[in-house]
Amino acid sequence: MISAASEELDTSSSTSVGANDLLIVGPGVLGRLVAEKWREEHPGCQITGETVTTDHHEELIKIGINPTLKGVKWDHKFPYVIFCAPPSRSSDYASDVGEAASLWNGEGSFLFTSSSAPYDRYDNGQCYEDSPVVPIGRSPRTDVLLKAEKIVLDAGGSVVRQEVMDLVAKSGKFDPTFVGFTGTDGPLGKKLDNSKTREELGWEPKYKSFAHFLGVAS
Repeated sequence: MISAASEELDTSSSTSVGANDLLIVGPGVLGRLVAEKWREEHPGCQITGETVTTDHHEELIKIGINPTLKGVKWDHKFPYVIFCAPPSRSSDYASDVGEAASLWNGEGSFLFTSSSAPYDRYDNGQCYEDSPVVPIGRSPRTDVLLKAEKIVLDAGGSVVRQEVMDLVAKSGKFDPTFVGFTGTDGPLGKKLDNSKTREELGWEPKYKSFAHFLGVAS
């Protein structure tokens, strides 16, 4: 007897690929936003979403993403691949990134997304697009990904933990009021400067800073 999941895997693995088809590894909030914008720019394309479980497959189908399970054996590669899966759901994050990269055919783009965690600085120091990053693998393809960190988008504004909470308190929008951190051990954080990204892509964040978002900018 063939299960529904098996049928889904067989169907997904044998589908032909178009020039603008996209594979989203980890189609969560970010991945779904990417899918929406991608379809607007490339009508008629096929968008596939790779997940760890089938929990959200019905939701993905409703918004036009073809779901498939991690571990499927593909008989083709994709011109565009974006990796959005969080490390919290992985026992070997570097390998998962490598597996996703192996599904890219080299014709379009492979984009690895993450938080600022790859930047190896936790002393409240400044990080730029070209700042050193923590290696997540040793394959040639991963090395290229690390060099591409200059296109990682960040909303800008060089604030760290205490500054963030000071702005939150100043806004008066949240209750109860923040009193203080329970401890100071461990890494302090980092400041991000993505001016190069904005210059190269012509991109600007919706809000100039966290203070502007809260409505307390001077």
